[in-house]
Amino acid sequence: MANLKDIRDRIKSVTSIQKVTKAMKMVAAAKMRRAQERMEQARPYSRSLKDVINNLLPEVDRDLLPLLEVREVNRVAYVVVTSDRGFAGAFNTNILKIAQAEIDAIGKDTVDLFCIGKKARDHFKRREYTIIDSHLDFWNDLSFSDAMTIGDGIIGHFTSRIVDEIHVVYDEFVNVATQETISELLLPLVFDGSESGSKDRLYEPSKDVLVKSLVPRHLNVQMWKYLLESYASEQAARMLAMENATSNAEDMIKDLTLEFNKARQAAITTEMLEIVSGAEALSG
Repeated sequence: MANLKDIRDRIKSVTSIQKVTKAMKMVAAAKMRRAQERMEQARPYSRSLKDVINNLLPEVDRDLLPLLEVREVNRVAYVVVTSDRGFAGAFNTNILKIAQAEIDAIGKDTVDLFCIGKKARDHFKRREYTIIDSHLDFWNDLSFSDAMTIGDGIIGHFTSRIVDEIHVVYDEFVNVATQETISELLLPLVFDGSESGSKDRLYEPSKDVLVKSLVPRHLNVQMWKYLLESYASEQAARMLAMENATSNAEDMIKDLTLEFNKARQAAITTEMLEIVSGAEALSG
């Protein structure tokens, strides 16, 4: 059994860690609320823009824009959206696991990577994947211009015909307790045509002009959505992880306190036995 000083030091150490995890939980909760508000503001616009393009695409020539060109797939790009920091439970692990599985199924030699977040960059760099670009240390000041800057490099990789498809792997925010890892096709734009057709709609200006205007805007909004969803999911995952860590620390403190009391009782009992034994020896 550990001595009293060791147990007391462990209790102090766990108590200090508990204070840190509790503070990190509060910070993550505040950041998550702000990120969730921004994400929920962006979602309706993103959905509406996607619906309009979904209705227009079947009725325009795909040669109208390079972004609409469907080519034979020889090389693919993957955009992997993770965080810069850890302490977020399985947030980064789930994303990296799905991304690596899909990339390995295609063949790492035929895949170019765009890494958003240090965790993705470090993971694939260690394994010697082809990283074209990485974007780090921008989450605290996240803005729409960041999404446009990141999107320009990724979209240019497709329009310059270096790759024939671009996929994005990110976490979608469902609620505070649930984040779903999504892998979806960004380019070329291929929407479900089940609700296509504009027989009851009149478009002004022409459909071709609208598509040329809306498609680039849609891609920028999509990149913005990926960043917002990922940031909100990261903070929710970190908040839950820190809440669990705080709870575990509380349980550990209780166990250590019980162990401390048992050790102190044993020490007192031993001292009393020694005193009684000494007294009997003197009287004898």
